[in-house]
Amino acid sequence: MPITLRPSQALRLWQQVLLAEVHDDAPDLTARQMAILLTIYLDPPPHTIRGLAARLGVTKPVITRALDTMGALKLVSRHRDELDRRNVLVKRTVEGALYVERFGDAIVAKALDLPI
Repeated sequence: MPITLRPSQALRLWQQVLLAEVHDDAPDLTARQMAILLTIYLDPPPHTIRGLAARLGVTKPVITRALDTMGALKLVSRHRDELDRRNVLVKRTVEGALYVERFGDAIVAKALDLPI
C-alpha cells in the first residue's frame, strides 16, 4: 500500500529522521555517503568502485573517499576481486547491516509520529 505524503510532511519526516540521527550515538554520514551505503545494502551485489561511481554519477575518487570513511567505521569492507585483480569489490559488513536496519527503523518510527 503506497504512502501518500504532502511535500511539507515529507520534509518534516526527513527533518525528524535527521534530528534523531544527530542525537544518536551512531556515526553521522553525509548525504553522499548515505546514498552509497544504501546502494550497497539495497541493490544486489557485486558492487565495485567503478560500478558505484557510474550508478551515482560521480567519479571513482569520490567513491573511494566515501568508502575510506565508511570502512573506518566498519560499515563496508573492500577486497580485490580474485577473478579480475583490477577490480575492488565493496562488501557489506555486519556492522553496516545493523546500521542500515537501525536507520530504517528510525524512519518508520518517525513516520508513525507524523500528524495526518
